This record gives sequence, C-alpha cells and structure tokens, in this order.
Amino acid sequence: MSSPVEIPFKNVLLLDRALATPVYLQIARQMINAIQRGVLVSGVRLPGSRSLSTTLGVHRKTIVAAYAELDAQGWIDIMPNKGTFVTKKPPVSTADPLKFNAAFLDSYPAVAGFLFKKSMLLDRPVSVSKTSLEFTDGLPDIRLAPLDKLSKAYSSVMKRSVNGKYLGYSHVEGNEYFRDKLAVYLNNTRGLHIGKENIMSTRGIQMGVYLASTLLLEPGDTVMVGKPSYYVANMIFQKAGAKIISVPVDHEGISIEAIRKVCQTTRVRMLYITPHHHYPTTVTLSAERRVELLNLSMQYGFIILEDDHDYDFHFNSSPVLPLASADGAGMVVYIGSFCKALAPGLRAGYLVAPQNLIVELAKLRRIIDRQGDLMMEQALGEMLHEGEIQRHLKKTQKVYHERRDLLCALLNEEFEGVLSHHKPPGGLAVWTEWRKDINLMKVSRECLRRDLHLPQSLLFQTGQLSGMRLGFGNLNEMEIGRALRVLREAVGVHG
Repeated sequence: MSSPVEIPFKNVLLLDRALATPVYLQIARQMINAIQRGVLVSGVRLPGSRSLSTTLGVHRKTIVAAYAELDAQGWIDIMPNKGTFVTKKPPVSTADPLKFNAAFLDSYPAVAGFLFKKSMLLDRPVSVSKTSLEFTDGLPDIRLAPLDKLSKAYSSVMKRSVNGKYLGYSHVEGNEYFRDKLAVYLNNTRGLHIGKENIMSTRGIQMGVYLASTLLLEPGDTVMVGKPSYYVANMIFQKAGAKIISVPVDHEGISIEAIRKVCQTTRVRMLYITPHHHYPTTVTLSAERRVELLNLSMQYGFIILEDDHDYDFHFNSSPVLPLASADGAGMVVYIGSFCKALAPGLRAGYLVAPQNLIVELAKLRRIIDRQGDLMMEQALGEMLHEGEIQRHLKKTQKVYHERRDLLCALLNEEFEGVLSHHKPPGGLAVWTEWRKDINLMKVSRECLRRDLHLPQSLLFQTGQLSGMRLGFGNLNEMEIGRALRVLREAVGVHG
C-alpha cells in the first residue's frame, strides 16, 4: 500500500465555522469534490484521523465522522490495521492532480460544457432597482395587501387536520373548493355563467397565456394583437411559432374594421385582447365593438384570448362586462388573476374556458406545475366565501381612485406642453403621450440618477409613437409628488 498522499490538506479543505453546515460534512463534501476532480486519485492512502485533525485544527472525532460519511457514500475504503484509502470502485476524473486552488474546488462552472439554443426573443431581463421611488407597470401597493387576513386564513387551513389532503396530489385543475368559490365570484362580478369545471387555476396571467398558446397555436399560425400591445404576450406567441399581425387601437379600443380586413385575406387563429383596459394605453373597448368582435370571431373562426387586465379597479362607473360574459359559441378563453387585487408575489390566477378545453389544458399544466398551491388556494377560496377579498377591493379602490386623480392633476399642472394624457376610467396606470423631440431613454437615465426608477419597459418610443406608461398604484400621495418632481427635472435637462 502507498504512503499517505502528500497534499496540503490545509489549503484544499477550507473550513468555515460560521456556516450552518457541520464541519465534518464540510470536510467530507470537499474531499468528495477532490476525488471527483482527480485531486485525490483512486487507491491513494489518506492521513490518519489524528494526523488530519492536527493539520486542520479540529477534534479527532470530527475527522472520524467525516471519514464515516465518506465510507457510507462509497468514496473511501477503511481497512483495519492498514489505513484509509480512496476507493478504486467509482470512476474518477483524470484531471491534473496538482491543482490545489480552493477556487477550483469550490466554484461552479460559469459556462456550460455543451451547446444549447439561446433565445434573443426571451432576452428581456427583469428590471430591478434599489431606488426609493419607482414608476411601475401598474402594480398595486403591497403595503395595502390584506396580509393579516390572508395569514389568518392560511394558518387556519394548515391547522385543520381535514385539510391534510391538500399536502398531497389532487386535482390538476387546482383546488376544487377554490374553483367553486371563484366561479361564484366571477359570475357575480363579471356576469359569467360558469361552474368550477370551467376553471383552471394558474400562477398568474402570463402562465395562462403560455398554456393557451402552447395548446392552441401551431408554428405559422397568425395571432392578431393591438398596436401597441403587451410585449410579454407577444414573446409567448412568437415562442409558440406564431406570426403576429398588429392592428390599430383608437379611443374606442381595437379597430374592428382593421380586424375584418385582415380576416378577409388571412386565416387568423387567435386574437389577443385586453378589452377592459387595453395594454398599454388603458383604453376601454366600446360596447358596440365588443358585439362586433364576437360576431367576427364566429364568422371567421378565430379564438379570442381575453386578458382580464386591471378589471378589479374601476373608478367612474360599474365595469364593462368581459367578452366572455356574452360568449355563446365557446370562442373566448378568459384569463385573470388576483396578483393586482392582492399582491403580485402571491401568483394566484385562473383560466376560464369550455370544459373540454380545460381538460386538455390541465394535461399540459400537469407536466409543468402539476396542480398549484392547494393550501393557498383553499385559503383564497375561504376569503372569497367570507367576502374578505371583496371588502379589500372596495377599500383599496377608493385609495387608488384618489391616487389616479392626484397624478392626473399634477400631470396637467406641471407637464403642459410636454405630454398629453386622458384620465383612465380604471386600472393602476396612466398612458401619456410625449413630445416627439424628447428622448425618453435619456429621461429614464436622468431619473435613475435622481433616485427614481423609470423602467425601459414603460417606454414606447418607436416611429410615430412616443408614449410612457406611468403606474401609480404603488405610490402614495407624497411619493407621487416626489416622483413627478424628479421626472420634471429629468425632462428639463433634456427637454
């Protein structure tokens, strides 16, 4: 047998007693790493426990425990009266055994060792900033979220032994109780005529768009969208291999005449629309156009993918009912969520469709998300049943109404000649159209220098369009004033 290998273990095995991982496991794992990389080769005799404990400055029992772990996992052979050896059984790397650099042992590869497709299409990093102020895409104020009610409901669900079933596998479509109460809620608030069998829970609107697109679109299919449209939805359609055709949007919503002209020359598979508050311009689709759109859908056979964007927030009157409420031919797939009503991080959404489509969508959902968070859905179902979510929406609607009015008033007073806007009837964002000579990207950079994050995803400056979407939901009255002062200063620099 060979003598113990001459390796500077003090440099190879770097211990950190501040870590939660026990020291003996740190030693064992780093030795495994060294064996796998060929630093410790097959058949090499390792130092005795007393010798290694002295080298590393640890108790001998720690080394004994580390060797026991290595033996249990099959990396070493302990031979009585002979010593401890790196096993000859597992295949090990033939890498240069002289590499003792700790970074070599501890670092993870920065680059994959194989080829794979890279997507420019999906290359849109999440915009994160540490500034104290931020204009969002129309996110709610999480400070208003009913976390006390939700935590109480969730805790109650967890404590009931009867709910243990929700910790196992269940309905792929989502929690049955939640879908039942959600159906009642949607029927009462959206004028739908559905049961739980028409609903599948999702992790939000984007997941709903993805599932519907994956199932319903084939490469080469045509999808119509408004101009401008929701960039994330466009990316999903293109990922499915669809061809996108943009049609104009005016003060009454998407142009029915433009849709008709496209359908007369092109086989259209799907129309994606946010009729309650068109994204990004916040325009509401008129009642007349809603009827015409449903008729066109039946005439030309295209699917209407209706995104329930900002439906829960309306300030002037009762909200216009969704297209799905008048769909008698099964042409509408309706997608919504509670991400704006409660908090974006909760990721609670839903997809409404004819039952046979829900069955197929559930098969697809099963392979990427299995069933969703049944416990959380149970808690949300109980909050719907008890009216907690409805009361929260009624309370916050008043707050957001006041914030919208303040933002619009300040835009009128402080940005005259710079931008124009129409006060939106609902939602959590205002669409603004700017002077063409103002470079919105430069404005965004100047805002960032002044502690205001104005994400590039809110800027729409291409060709004849020079618009900016300003979300106000996350800002209180004082913050709205501060944010607009910074925006005005940024425009003054480059205006």
